[in-house]
Amino acid sequence: MTKQVLNAYKVRLYPIEDQQLFFTKSFGCTRFIWNKMLNDKIEYYKENKTELKNTPAQYKTEFEWLKEVDSLALDNVQQNLRSAYSKFFKQGAGFPKFKKKGQKDSYTTNNQKGTVAVTNTTVKLPRIGHIKAKIHRSINGLIKSATISKTPSGKYYVSLLVETVVSLLPKTHSNIGIDLGLTHFIVLSDGSKVANPKFLASLQDKLGREQKILAKRRLVASNQQRKLSDSKNYQKQRLKVAKVYEKITHTRKDFLHKLSFNIIKNHDVIAIEDLNVKGMVKNRKLAKAISDSSWSTFTTMLAYKAEWYGKALVKIDRWYPSSKTCSGCGHVLTKEELPLSVRSWDCPFCLQNNDRDINASINILNEGLRCLKLKEPLVQGS
Repeated sequence: MTKQVLNAYKVRLYPIEDQQLFFTKSFGCTRFIWNKMLNDKIEYYKENKTELKNTPAQYKTEFEWLKEVDSLALDNVQQNLRSAYSKFFKQGAGFPKFKKKGQKDSYTTNNQKGTVAVTNTTVKLPRIGHIKAKIHRSINGLIKSATISKTPSGKYYVSLLVETVVSLLPKTHSNIGIDLGLTHFIVLSDGSKVANPKFLASLQDKLGREQKILAKRRLVASNQQRKLSDSKNYQKQRLKVAKVYEKITHTRKDFLHKLSFNIIKNHDVIAIEDLNVKGMVKNRKLAKAISDSSWSTFTTMLAYKAEWYGKALVKIDRWYPSSKTCSGCGHVLTKEELPLSVRSWDCPFCLQNNDRDINASINILNEGLRCLKLKEPLVQGS
């Protein structure tokens, strides 16, 4: 059996000088129109207590240089701003923020009758034509949109959203519970443990050295009363720091993709905790380790891959006492009876010896299967 899904393919671009200039203009125009529309909405609301229904088209008369870039890129800014407002008022998300130059420079355009296309060595985009690209794998399906971005290290990428067909994975008749941790990245209910690679920690020393050099060059530029943009030594060092961060990001994503697909491939039902990661990172002692683990990204990957391949991901309630409950008899210990420092314990009722993490993953699986059986709204995927 097959299923139609939306898949994103990220491709490295190698634009020539004129194409880089067009990208720079596009980044600047989309950033400007976002900030201008957001500011006008705020000011209009202060005066009229209602939302301003503004569009990019109404600004092109006053700012004619907006006509030099892809109009669809500006239209997508309007859609994104509208979505951000909706999330703020209806879903309790944060209020839309103003964008700064050099931070997540990107713009999105749509494919209209072949304006976005891919060859063996190039990617075609509206208003700019074919750009040299490095295509690692075949891209099959209908291209819906393209998001062009520039990294802090100066690399260009395009993320192609493609409507494609995937084959459902065969049933394995195996279910698994996952306990997320810091000592180990995950512990599974079958007793296996996956070590935490700690990508940030592994490059922390190198990153620290490069950041110290960057700070010194920033100070030198300040003492000489030069702008950082005019300091070649500062800019060279900034790229070195950015490349370290990129290496951390790429190796982490590669690890998460491979691990999540392996779990989806080998199990039909995957049960996992619905952790409040945003609240947990407020703990200063654990914030860096939790962020380095990327639990949210891993859970997101499991969710959409389960949806794609016909598997089920069940998120159990974050308050469920998975660690303190004996998987043998169901007896629940108090927080005082089982502090975090205790990694294994004997149940006072059935005398079963429990490894804290394996026991938690078994309980997570059992609770997940119970939720799935009751068809509670916690079920993700199909």
